[in-house]
Amino acid sequence: MTHSHPPSATAPHPAAPPSAGPRPWLALSLLCLAQFMLVLDVTVVNVALPSMAADLGLDRTALTWVVTSYTLCFGGLMLLGGRLADVLGARRTLLAGLALFTVASLVTGLATGPATLLAGRTAQGVGAALLSPAALAIVTTTFHGRERHRALAVWSAIGGAGAAIGVLLGGVLTDGPGWEWIFYVNVPIGTALLLALPSVVPARAPRPARLDIPGALLVTAGTGSLIYGLVAAGDTGWSDARTLLPVAAAAVAYGAFVAVERAQHTPLIDLAVLRRRPVVAGSYLMLVATALLISLFFLGSVFLQEVRGYSALRTGVLFLPVAVATGFGAHLGGRFVGRVGARPTAAAGLALAGLGTGLLTRAGPDGNAWTAVAPGMALAALGLGSVFVAATTTALGFIAQEDAGVASGVVNTCHEVGGSVGVAVVSTVAAAGIGGGTSGGFSDAFMVCAVTATVSAAAASVLVPRGKPQLSGGPHVH
Repeated sequence: MTHSHPPSATAPHPAAPPSAGPRPWLALSLLCLAQFMLVLDVTVVNVALPSMAADLGLDRTALTWVVTSYTLCFGGLMLLGGRLADVLGARRTLLAGLALFTVASLVTGLATGPATLLAGRTAQGVGAALLSPAALAIVTTTFHGRERHRALAVWSAIGGAGAAIGVLLGGVLTDGPGWEWIFYVNVPIGTALLLALPSVVPARAPRPARLDIPGALLVTAGTGSLIYGLVAAGDTGWSDARTLLPVAAAAVAYGAFVAVERAQHTPLIDLAVLRRRPVVAGSYLMLVATALLISLFFLGSVFLQEVRGYSALRTGVLFLPVAVATGFGAHLGGRFVGRVGARPTAAAGLALAGLGTGLLTRAGPDGNAWTAVAPGMALAALGLGSVFVAATTTALGFIAQEDAGVASGVVNTCHEVGGSVGVAVVSTVAAAGIGGGTSGGFSDAFMVCAVTATVSAAAASVLVPRGKPQLSGGPHVH
């Protein structure tokens, strides 16, 4: 998954002159390695899902939560993590998040049942929500001027590299030592980073601020309840109380979140910014694009291994051009946004995604996957890569600079939460296929993706403001 957006508001304003010498670049290398682990854990898991299900006896619901519990906590608590970096200091928050992520990775790898596995994935998401904004805050305060742009360009490459390497590494490790190693590999890397980072990352004085813990918990609980209801619909139906009650609880939690934010002196999100058309449009594009892309990885992995009988390694190799296409699409999107604007770029990208996922509805249990599955997935990924760029530039290119931090935080949250919602929906639609190893449910799920992309392309042509966005900050990818 590759997309660009400037640093969030949680990054403190620089107060020191530019640092000289190789030490800041060593710090950047280590921070990028830490961020790389977080990005990797989104895609690396998808390839290993069928093996995890077989070893631990995971049903469709548990399999869905293996993906969504991580992205839900990552996205739902990211704004709180950024505020903690202000209050406690970025280095302290970074190390706490890294330690939690490392220990959680070990627990997840050692899991012998669904409960431990999902608890570990949830803790990984919490650790990521602390680590990622704190790491970005350190990058933006360590470098200045042209050096900052160079540093953020390096940071930006992590998204595409993580997606591409994640799908291949997931296949290699799952087919080799076992799926547990997709989590174990984080432990030595995380431990080494915990030992190395304190000596190269300077400690900065925290800034007094109040934490909006109720707001963070409400928005995360609301999204979690919504996802629970969406997943339950696959087993109980859309009109059953076990589906409707969690969805209603989510609506109540979101309403309470709005009330809390209005009453807070230092809210997690400035609701006034959310009423601005560019932010709404950019957030919508990011939510849809991430939901579609993560859904493709989820559906594709289970389809290829359960219906087609592919090994994890063969699946990872087939996914590699899909990940590359996402990065190439982001590159093209950046060029087109500057030339023709975000509106036509987003509409065209979503139309391509609709076409690609539409081709996937024809994929059955037989035939060559390289001609029946890979082209549709790569075409969809190419389009979605450009939508990521259009989403970011829309949310941040038409608003005042002082609001860019809040808008960036909202786009970040939509990026992570979008993946959770998307997987929950397609898992429910494809429930019969996932449970029985048939292609019927998958065709329906791919059709939902195609319709969503096509409708969103039409919506983008109206919702996204005209003109070319102007960005003053550097890009950021995760």
